[in-house]
Amino acid sequence: MQSSWIDRIRAAFGHMKSMERLHVDTYTEEKINEITGVPLGFSDRNLLYARTNELVGYHYLETVIIGDFHIKTVKGATLTLVGDDFEVTLPSEMDEVESDYSNVSNRSMTKVDFEIDEADLDKLKVSRLKGLVLTAKKRKVEFKVTKD
Repeated sequence: MQSSWIDRIRAAFGHMKSMERLHVDTYTEEKINEITGVPLGFSDRNLLYARTNELVGYHYLETVIIGDFHIKTVKGATLTLVGDDFEVTLPSEMDEVESDYSNVSNRSMTKVDFEIDEADLDKLKVSRLKGLVLTAKKRKVEFKVTKD
């Protein structure tokens, strides 16, 4: 990694990578700080916030992952709900998933919507869930469920 004074000199001459490293991303940081509520799951370095939504009879699980999980893929993601007597794998609604990075707090924000059947909505209750597993590309993050 280059030191910041070299980045400043290179940025002054128009070097794009140096300019990106020096840029302070307050927009993404503000979006991260606007997230409210209790996370549904947590791992060592990530929090998973989730809420359900319905659109024209289709149900979606809208998730936001905050932490060091950073990805860019066109192959989608899956979220597996793990309970005592069930395991349900939800496909992402879109194949394109891209994280937004904030160099202010050195963490990323990843928004992914998952398709969920109406019959599986009951399995999202904290009392029924043991964990969640997010898989995208070759990355796999296991979340424990917040039992507050």
